[in-house]
Amino acid sequence: MQIAIVLYPGFTALDAVGPYEVLHLMPDAEVCFVGHEVGPVLADSGILSITATKSFDEITAPDIVPGELNRHRDRDERPHTPAVAQAGSRHHHMDYLSVHRRLDSRRRRHPARTTGHYTLDDAVALADVGAQSRPDDRIVHAGKVVTAAGVSSGIDFALWLAAEIHGHERARMIQLAIEYDPRPPFDSGHPSKVSAEFLEQTLAQMVPK
Repeated sequence: MQIAIVLYPGFTALDAVGPYEVLHLMPDAEVCFVGHEVGPVLADSGILSITATKSFDEITAPDIVPGELNRHRDRDERPHTPAVAQAGSRHHHMDYLSVHRRLDSRRRRHPARTTGHYTLDDAVALADVGAQSRPDDRIVHAGKVVTAAGVSSGIDFALWLAAEIHGHERARMIQLAIEYDPRPPFDSGHPSKVSAEFLEQTLAQMVPK
C-alpha cells in the first residue's frame, strides 16, 4: 500500500509527521513524502524541514494521500495533480486539509465541512466545495474521503484509518507502540472551552496572518 504524504512550502510539521508516525506502522505500508520536487521542504516555522523523497510526477496511483491545506498558501501551489486526484478512485483519499467533510445520509449532495477553529471564517476552504461548516467535528468520513480538524487531530485521524484498514486490534497496537495517551495539563484545546477574550488573544498572538 503506497502512502504519499503531501508537503508544500510552509506546511505545518505535525500535520505531516503525526499521521506518518501512525501510518508507517501499518502492515505493508510504503510511505513517502511528496513535493513538487525531491529535496527539503521548509515548514511554516522557517526552521524545520522535511525531505520530499518523491515528486508528484513520480507518484502514479497512491492508495492514501494525506496532506494539509494551509489557508495562507498560494492557491496555485496546491497539489491538485492527477496522482492525488486518482487516489480517490482506489482505496482512501485521506484529504487531510485541516478541513473536515461529512456527507450526511439525508444530504449527500450538500457535504458539510469544518476546519481548524482559526480558519472557520476562511471562505476559500469551505466555499471551494460548496460546504457547510461543522465546527465541532474532529474526524469526519465521506465515502473515500476522510478529513480531520486542526493539527493534532491528524494522529486520531490516522489511527481511525488504521482501524478501518487493518482492524481495531492493529490500530490499538499502533497507539500503544507510539504511546499516544494524551493527558494535556490544560483543557483549552477547543474554542468552546475558553473565553471569547482568550480565543481572541490566541488568534492575535499565535496564528500567522
